[in-house]
Amino acid sequence: MAFKSAAPAEIVPASPEEILLTLPRRTIPGVLLHQGEIMRSYATQAIADPDVALQLPTGSGKTLVGLMIAEWRRRKFRERVVYLCPTRQLVNQVVEQARTQYGLTISAFTGSKREYDAHARAEYQNADRVAVTTYNSLFNTNPFFSNPDVIVIDDAHAAENYIGEMWTVRIQRTKSQHRILFEALTGVLRPHLDPFDFSRLWGRWDSNPEDRRWVDKLPTPIFAEIRDELTAVIDAHAEDLDLRWSWSMIRSHLHACQIYISSTEFLIRPLLAPTWQHAPYQNARQRIFMSATLGAGGDLERLTGRRTIKRLQVPEGWDRQGIGRRFFIFPDSSLEADDVSALRQHLMRRAGRSLVLVPSDQQADEIREEVRTNLGFATFTADDIEESKQPFVATPQAVAVIANRYDGIDFPGNDCRLLFIEGLPRAANLQERFIMLRMGASQLFNDRVQTRVLQAIGRCTRSLQDYSAAVVSGEELPDYLADRRRRVHFHPELQAELEFGNEQSAGTTMTDIIENFDIFLANDARWGAANNDILAKRAMAVQQPFPALAELQAIVGREIEYQNRLWQSDFEGAVEAAEAVLGGLTDPDLRGYRALWHYLAGSAAWYGERAGIASLGVKARSHFNHAKRAASDLPWLVKLARYQAVDEPHIGRSPRLLRQIERVEGVLERLGTVTDRDFNKREQEILQGLASKDGFEHAQVRLGEMLGFVAGKREVDASPDPWWAADDLCLVFEDHAGATNDVLDATKARQAFSHPNWIRDHVALPENATIVPVLVTPVTKAKSGAIPHLHTVSLWEIESFRTWAGQALRTLRELRRTFGQPGDLVWRANAAERFEQAGMGADQIHEWLKGRIASGILQSVL
Repeated sequence: MAFKSAAPAEIVPASPEEILLTLPRRTIPGVLLHQGEIMRSYATQAIADPDVALQLPTGSGKTLVGLMIAEWRRRKFRERVVYLCPTRQLVNQVVEQARTQYGLTISAFTGSKREYDAHARAEYQNADRVAVTTYNSLFNTNPFFSNPDVIVIDDAHAAENYIGEMWTVRIQRTKSQHRILFEALTGVLRPHLDPFDFSRLWGRWDSNPEDRRWVDKLPTPIFAEIRDELTAVIDAHAEDLDLRWSWSMIRSHLHACQIYISSTEFLIRPLLAPTWQHAPYQNARQRIFMSATLGAGGDLERLTGRRTIKRLQVPEGWDRQGIGRRFFIFPDSSLEADDVSALRQHLMRRAGRSLVLVPSDQQADEIREEVRTNLGFATFTADDIEESKQPFVATPQAVAVIANRYDGIDFPGNDCRLLFIEGLPRAANLQERFIMLRMGASQLFNDRVQTRVLQAIGRCTRSLQDYSAAVVSGEELPDYLADRRRRVHFHPELQAELEFGNEQSAGTTMTDIIENFDIFLANDARWGAANNDILAKRAMAVQQPFPALAELQAIVGREIEYQNRLWQSDFEGAVEAAEAVLGGLTDPDLRGYRALWHYLAGSAAWYGERAGIASLGVKARSHFNHAKRAASDLPWLVKLARYQAVDEPHIGRSPRLLRQIERVEGVLERLGTVTDRDFNKREQEILQGLASKDGFEHAQVRLGEMLGFVAGKREVDASPDPWWAADDLCLVFEDHAGATNDVLDATKARQAFSHPNWIRDHVALPENATIVPVLVTPVTKAKSGAIPHLHTVSLWEIESFRTWAGQALRTLRELRRTFGQPGDLVWRANAAERFEQAGMGADQIHEWLKGRIASGILQSVL
């Protein structure tokens, strides 16, 4: 065999932009002006920085920039370079784009590392080829890419979903293989949950939308108390489950983790991903983060676990440059639910190919079945297009339905002209939901949520030439996009598109929506006039920054230090870092986040005291106390009362009332905040029901839900009429709306008297709960035999109840006008005050009913 000839030396230009000119098989003439500008900036300003962020808008050639920098570093410094993508489909897309457009050969690594091509492995290890792979191929417990010199992270805004998973244990009730473990952990937690919350976990709850929204967190002292038992339970199951690797990463560091609870999931994870513990990532010479929207306020640093990231600014002019054209349709603004479904089918027929993004597998299955049954179109899942989207693109009539994924799936040009987004949630996991809803700190995620939304609505508009209709429906996203208070933070072009879409969707018909969609698809002179309207709106729009971003950016390094110290069991260092974070949190808009950091400082000190550092015990109680004082309208913080100083007085409003207001937020969010159509329907349903005999009880349940009670009614033998529960107080009603005379008989009185016994046996309440039977009736007299049963029954005269209900609904309507999103502490304080003034709080109702004992009010007759 002849010896191999040495390969010719590779050309190493002075700048990454010149690499393209050395590739003779390229099909593009060269880099664009803005691409060259950011590559030159990188070569002159950021070549030695360990962490660099490049922001290039969608359609500006981000992939070319990243690959040229990666190839330049590989040649110049003989470095092993890994280019990370969120999905296998994007890995293949990047490799194909590099080959066909740039004339650059790079190696794709997907699937199991045992299946990697041996020659490709050797080329990467010898720094002869750039490797392109998924996030998961690097962020796992035993990666092939164990010693990269440079990591290029594409779509960095999506990094948290993939990086954080390495240290995240999700035990899902809806997964059959997790069910036994979920139930076992429910048993461990039972002594530490109130009966309502335990019933949500165990499955014995009434059909209540609040259960889907509910999220809680075990306070650190309780988590510490049950840690050994929880570890033993998970150990007994984890080896046979898909969570065994992530469990192995956090098992010995539970003191540095939080545990969150919902009706369908337990989530155990650190506040921030400890990426510094992962050697392949930590030891790289440089990490390059690329995204169309890198965000501000330190969010990229929190997502990636890097204390300082150098940002190279977007090239001049691109800050106002839009990408393609989107025609927004908001069917919920004018159509009923059944009509929205029918509209979806009409538009799909006209478009041929469409993409549907939904938040759950269940919704995806329902839509796929609807498409197959009513349209007969081919349907595709995320797995079907993971390797390649060509099967979908090659099918003239097809619908891709993707669950719980809003990035990394691109359909530019004629690939797809119609996008449906059904119910994109603001929070992507339980930790985010807890911080937003229970801690009132949604400001922390303003930029992250906006980035998520931008990625979702941009799936079919990836360049200046693209155009796509975006049909937005569901509970949260339509309000998010239509709310002018949030819209001012969007890019001017998107502001204009949304304003135009809202105007066209309000008060219209299905026929008009379909006609407008046909005009948009034709993209002819008729659409030209509408497009000019959008351009005029864009000229008037001004993008405003989110509040408090500078403070959030300034403290992020100390936040990461806190997590690092806590991971190492350096509790004194963790407390010191948390106190440094608190020193930088002064903006009033960040009250909820300040309260959270007092709690985190107290948690670290609590562990420190348990570890033998006695001086930290005082700090733990002090920070728990300051957490409550920082945001007294957060009922979750009341749980810390038992860990404060014995003589610490109660501050703030009744926790019962505050939890009631939290539930009211959920009701208002579900009914929508941009249009009052659904609120009007619910109000009319209640008022009409209360005015009737047959619909009174159902309306009473609905009214209780609107007012933030856990309300219910069961149609079983000897059951009472509706009940309203708020923590350890329950009002149980005996309704007498259909009274045919003015006298209450003994049978009705006995029923009202016995209802508390039924409630104790059938409704999840604390053992010491106060249960108040309430008789709602028009009568003014009672049989003498009824009076002895009415000494503990309160009387609410029915017309008085109706009047009070009408006033309560009017108060809710007024509060709704200023409601923006759950977790607004200013709104909560105002709402609590209004509830107290209007006698709508559980405490106020109870106090009033105590003076309305039926036996002392109704006239006794023979």
